Amino acid sequence: MEVLTTKQKIFKSPISKMILALLVFMAVVIIGQQFFSRLLALTPLDKDYRNLLKGLLVSSACIFSYILFFKKYDKRIITEFSTKGIVKNISLGILISVILQSLTIFVMYLNGNYSIVNINPVSFVLIPFAIMFTVAIIEEILVRGIIFRILEEKLGSYISLTISAVLFGVFHLANPHGTLLSSICIIMAGFLFGAAFIYSRNLWLPIALHFAWNFTQSGIFGAITSGNEKTNSLFEAKIQGPEIITGGEFGPEGSIQAIVFCTLGTILFLILIHKENKIIKPYWKR
Repeated sequence: MEVLTTKQKIFKSPISKMILALLVFMAVVIIGQQFFSRLLALTPLDKDYRNLLKGLLVSSACIFSYILFFKKYDKRIITEFSTKGIVKNISLGILISVILQSLTIFVMYLNGNYSIVNINPVSFVLIPFAIMFTVAIIEEILVRGIIFRILEEKLGSYISLTISAVLFGVFHLANPHGTLLSSICIIMAGFLFGAAFIYSRNLWLPIALHFAWNFTQSGIFGAITSGNEKTNSLFEAKIQGPEIITGGEFGPEGSIQAIVFCTLGTILFLILIHKENKIIKPYWKR
């Protein structure tokens, strides 16, 4: 039996692992964005296509760095990005989020708060696609792949799910036009994405959920996402009415119905998780 020194114990501790992983990952994101922006600026490509390629390249670098880091650090096969079942996980994630976001917009439509004023060419979705694809991969690796997964090793599924969901909400506090409702919804989305990870034990499902939620909201329905600037979209829409239904300047994900639908999605995943006995207990109960 191998006896670890004090330095080895510190290096192998969950806190050290998390800090090192976060530092490496954020360095890859920041350097990657700068490097690929300058590299693609040398090409004759249109700005939209450069942004799309930059998003794909930065996302690939994020996934590769995650796999390489934990393969070396944990000395294990990285199943979180396994290609086994990838089509199923991505398809399921996209389907669920498209349904949840469509229901959110449908409530607005029924209340007379949403109407389509114009339909744009499909090419208009390139920018929101690139943005939302990159954001989903970065945030899911950061929150679910690093923070939640490492905490879960010691604290178990429920405590880690709660901590990571609250942190997910805290990370969005800096977004413009945030409200109490929007904060609650972002936290509930954190529970939804975290529960999806527990269910699949694969990052492709929460990444697909996260991407499709944002992209459907801004790239398809033409709404603001998380208080950020409005992007090009397939539908140009007129959105007006009470903030509790429309989400105001934060976007529909700051609405009461978005909270309800995210909660229902989370409950459904938790039922499936319990049915398949996928909950990890904290170390003091094992």
